[in-house]
Amino acid sequence: MPISTHAEHDHQKCVNHALTIAEHLCLKRGVQLTLIRHQVLALIWENHKAVKAYELLERLKPLKNAAKPATVYRALDFLIAQGLIHRIESLNAFIGCRCSEHQHEQLLLICKYCHEVEERTATNVMLALSDELKQASFVAHSKAIEIHGICRTCATPPKA
Repeated sequence: MPISTHAEHDHQKCVNHALTIAEHLCLKRGVQLTLIRHQVLALIWENHKAVKAYELLERLKPLKNAAKPATVYRALDFLIAQGLIHRIESLNAFIGCRCSEHQHEQLLLICKYCHEVEERTATNVMLALSDELKQASFVAHSKAIEIHGICRTCATPPKA
């Protein structure tokens, strides 16, 4: 199911869902979603675009003036460990996870024009990749595929 932050998309539903799931999962796991972690997660979910740690720090300062880089990195480490966000290695940035309720591999489609990132489950792709790894006798610790290109919205010419 594609996600878009364009006109037809009610992004506030994404934000509310992500924060509710995060609160529920942290409570269930017995870990604390502290105020700073919650704020960082909310900032990441402001849209479907990847955000860098120092951008988060700048956005966090009006909320918590004493925020330091280490504060943001600790929050990011926690959110990654809990499966609430993903790190996009090729951009050195972060995106909210839309399927944080369960463990999964990542296929991330990154638009070079609007910079939105779409997370896909791509079950068939991941199964094929698992088969290749098995044939190579390679044990993967994590799997993430990042594909840079042009999203459907940016590729579609405007209607006349």
